[in-house]
Amino acid sequence: MSKLYIVPTPIGNLKDMTYRAVEVLKEVDLILAEDTRTSGKLLKHYEIGTQMQSHHMHNEHQMVDNLVQKIKNGMRIALISDAGTPAISDPGFLLTRACVENNIEVDCLPGATAFVPALVNSGLPNDKFVFEGFLPVKKGRQTRLLLLADEPRTMIFYESPHKLIKTLSHFCEYFGEDRALSVSRELTKLYEETIRGTAKVVLEHYTNKPPKGEIVIVVSGKK
Repeated sequence: MSKLYIVPTPIGNLKDMTYRAVEVLKEVDLILAEDTRTSGKLLKHYEIGTQMQSHHMHNEHQMVDNLVQKIKNGMRIALISDAGTPAISDPGFLLTRACVENNIEVDCLPGATAFVPALVNSGLPNDKFVFEGFLPVKKGRQTRLLLLADEPRTMIFYESPHKLIKTLSHFCEYFGEDRALSVSRELTKLYEETIRGTAKVVLEHYTNKPPKGEIVIVVSGKK
């Protein structure tokens, strides 16, 4: 039956791919991949020969209507991103919304996403939390930080390694140097690490030891 499958892929360790995810990617008619070169390595590893097509932030607006029509005409399409669950700070929302609006079945498989292990191993309260993704780079950044300064729930952010120092500095400025936080990087990979402490302590650590890899920051809420 035609439908859209949202298929999570490993965030680092290829063994985190589920049996069902492999099965779906082998059975669908088309795989939409954020970067076909990156996804090609994953598909080769699991001997998946399904046709791929690029679907990323620069072309997703132009592709949505055509993809919806293809599914209506009977195609089974799977959407994957470079790592993790599509639509979580990655392309996927526009196509998912369009399918829902056109009464097309959407099946999202459970699987890897970076913020869950980062939250759990942070040691910070996780009964209630807010996922912020990437902060605005320039416009709106200060406004967002001022708003979040009074947020009582644990907060989760994604960040790139070359912007981590700037973001931690802003946390010291807007949240206070003594605010507890945790930085997890390279989750599930060989050099995975989590550094915990106050904003000031963690900032000093990465100032002396520039970070590499994908980063998740977990910040305690205001007490």
